[in-house]
Amino acid sequence: MVTVLTVVMIGGVLVLIFVLVTRLSDQGPTMPRSITLPDGSSAQAFTQGRGWYAVVTDADEILIFDQLTGALRQTVAIE
Repeated sequence: MVTVLTVVMIGGVLVLIFVLVTRLSDQGPTMPRSITLPDGSSAQAFTQGRGWYAVVTDADEILIFDQLTGALRQTVAIE
């Protein structure tokens, strides 16, 4: 016989699977197709946030770009 506990546990597993599928299928952050760095620089690290992404170069600079336009917003020198 199927008990109430069995029905509740099956329902819980189905809800958990549904939540995992819907959360994991959300589109995550998108990577830019290409990044144009200043001449002679090469990327050492990359990170991104809402509306921006940043590249750390081998010239000890952090270059912050606009995520929509790809335009350079700010350059930060690492001392």
